[in-house]
Amino acid sequence: MKSITKLMVVAMLLVAALVVAPAAAREVGDGDNVYIGEKHADLSQVFGYPTGALPGYSPNGTLVYYSSVATPTAATIGKTIPVTDATDFELTAADFSSTGAWYAFNKTTVASGAKLTDQSAADGYILVEKPSTSLAVKLWQNNKMTTTSVKEVTRDSEIAFEIKHNIRLPEGVVNAAGSGFNMQIEVITPDGAKLTTLAGEPLKLNLTGTSANTTGIKLEDLKPGVYTVQAKWGDTDVLDSTKPDAVTFEVRSKALSISATKDSVVRGNDFSVDIVGESKKTYYVFVKGADSTSTKNPMIIPDQTDVSVDQTGIGTGIVAGTNASVKTDGSGKATIGFNTTKFTDDKTFTIRVKDPITDKTDDVKVKVETGSVTITTSGTGTYYIGEEITLSGTCTEGDKVFFFLTGPNFDANGVNLTQLRKVDPSDASTFESETVEADDTWSHKWNTADLITAGRSIDAGGYTIYAVSHNVNKAGLSDHEYATASINLRTGFLTATTSGATVAKGDKLVISGTAQGNPDNVLVWIFGKNYYGGTDGALAVRTASVESDNSFEVKLESSDTDKLAAGQYFVVVQHPMGPGTGSVDVNPAGTTLVPSATSPTAFNPVTLTGLQAPAAASALINVLDSPNIPDTYVKLTFFVDEPIITVDSISTKEAGSKFTITGTTNLAAGGILNIEVTSAAFQPGVKTEASGFSSIAGTAVIEKGDGMNKWSYEVDATGFKPDQYIVNVESIDADTTTTTTFDMVEATEKPTTPPAGEVTTPPAGEVTTPPAAETTTEPAPTPGFGALVALAGLGAVAFLVLRRK
Repeated sequence: MKSITKLMVVAMLLVAALVVAPAAAREVGDGDNVYIGEKHADLSQVFGYPTGALPGYSPNGTLVYYSSVATPTAATIGKTIPVTDATDFELTAADFSSTGAWYAFNKTTVASGAKLTDQSAADGYILVEKPSTSLAVKLWQNNKMTTTSVKEVTRDSEIAFEIKHNIRLPEGVVNAAGSGFNMQIEVITPDGAKLTTLAGEPLKLNLTGTSANTTGIKLEDLKPGVYTVQAKWGDTDVLDSTKPDAVTFEVRSKALSISATKDSVVRGNDFSVDIVGESKKTYYVFVKGADSTSTKNPMIIPDQTDVSVDQTGIGTGIVAGTNASVKTDGSGKATIGFNTTKFTDDKTFTIRVKDPITDKTDDVKVKVETGSVTITTSGTGTYYIGEEITLSGTCTEGDKVFFFLTGPNFDANGVNLTQLRKVDPSDASTFESETVEADDTWSHKWNTADLITAGRSIDAGGYTIYAVSHNVNKAGLSDHEYATASINLRTGFLTATTSGATVAKGDKLVISGTAQGNPDNVLVWIFGKNYYGGTDGALAVRTASVESDNSFEVKLESSDTDKLAAGQYFVVVQHPMGPGTGSVDVNPAGTTLVPSATSPTAFNPVTLTGLQAPAAASALINVLDSPNIPDTYVKLTFFVDEPIITVDSISTKEAGSKFTITGTTNLAAGGILNIEVTSAAFQPGVKTEASGFSSIAGTAVIEKGDGMNKWSYEVDATGFKPDQYIVNVESIDADTTTTTTFDMVEATEKPTTPPAGEVTTPPAGEVTTPPAAETTTEPAPTPGFGALVALAGLGAVAFLVLRRK
């Protein structure tokens, strides 16, 4: 009985052991691959334990990852992971954030003195990798899988499922029962059913090599619709945290169809049609009811893969260039490109696909529309000759825009924008043109200054610019899209002025103005008595850059005017009316007026320094007035005077008062004068008395006046003592000074009594009662500081008397 009882207990213990027994672990050898997320990995051999260790014996130790290894015995530890049971270990993603070699140190090895930093002391190592898988649907043809992934298939096709992976383990390990390194493919039908076999083909794959795939799966019995394919790890929960993304494929119900990438297209642009039929089959594609004039139809683009244009046997009435035989790819699809031109009819065309065996057809309609051209001009539409005008717009009728210009006495059918010669429709190079961008926009800059460099000129007036989708002139516009823009051109002009009619020697003078017509610069010529603009009697011209707002400015600094003799000077400001520096220049010797390098017309040089200055100025103007010279100019004059500063008379002032000192000057407005007001007194000082010397200093800004300019200075005489005062006014730039004096007297006392005759009456009804006589009770006096001193003295005398006694 006892024996039976013992057997039953043993049996029950075996059953319990079977119930709680863990899944079989994969034995990992030294140096083997292990994957992040893998469960039940037996690392006994890596930690140096023999296979089949004693029951209940759990080897443990530490796995070490080195961030760097300078030498095997002095490695830098990046991370360590304790292993409490090497016979059944899980590589969690949280622990194994680093891939590569991890070294195993048995606890016994460490106990015997091995250091974790000594890589060479490790009992073994594993190679940790992150598993990756991908799933694809491929065509199956000629009893093998193709490289073509498919999204759409017909029911006469065959497909295969492929899983690519990085599981690199021996086939014996992968194929072993319960290894866990297999994937179960699951197909979800359009109705939602989940299938693990499809058309009789099992969908479980062992992950050997670098990829695994099913054999061909026939689709002829499948219901049309979209199928979803997903893959999961199979037999065990090994790596169940990693699986590939799901994919879909569609089984089509229609045997033959055609569709267009665009419902409508602007002529001059391409479009394409897609046909879907059986795999690797030839079909006919053509324009139904095509016009007998080929160019009026959309044309099939030549040299397309698996597209043969103008094939016989398609049928009667087929126009050249509008038909082709097309072979589908493995998924039963093909794409055919068509182009249109400006000659294509603007109407709806029918593109047909035909099965040459069954005569089944399908159609798609594509509408070809007329494009358009637009043009706009920058600015207001009014420009000065020499300016740059930006033309811009859109064009949906072709990839280029061509321009021509019409205006008074130009060729009636248009001229080139810059050359101003008539355009020739048979020669596109006679037009200026611009490429249309991918978004159908275009932009073209027309610099009217180029007319001068091209040796042509254009008069002020109104003109029309044409933008056309083809190189045609005005006579050929009826067959093409175009747009126009009207502009008004004006002759460039010049304004100039000086900062003052008179400038004092040593003061600054500014010559400024505006130059319309977009010149790069203007030239400033200055003539005076024995003066030709340069030093030592040389001929020279100043250049002023013209800013974006058409303004210019030339400054004569103090050092310039200081060298000029008093008298009148004559200024010529020259506008070149085009690029460059104008038509005239100065020879290197600084003596002669010569044609400039950019001058369109030559003239006889004139030695201006050989003429008296007034005659030299006249000679320059005569050259600029020549009808052969396009430049324009303005004339100015200014006077140079000796610098003058005056101070208006100052009356006697009272000490402590505030007053203003004023005066006039011929120095330029905006200049600065230094003002000093100082006491004229001078006497030896006494330490115990305040100084009798008073002064104040400041600046005054010169203001524009009628004739002479004016200045003023506010004086606050608070603290000033009666005396004679000296006023000194100085211009640092002009190096000139003037002085004057005034007297300051004691301030007169102001009366404090009310004015005579003023009576103060209390308001009606108010009774004013004088205050009652006050009785003052003075407090008893207390000893002050003097009394305290006296008392102290008396005390001292008494003390001395007592000592003597």
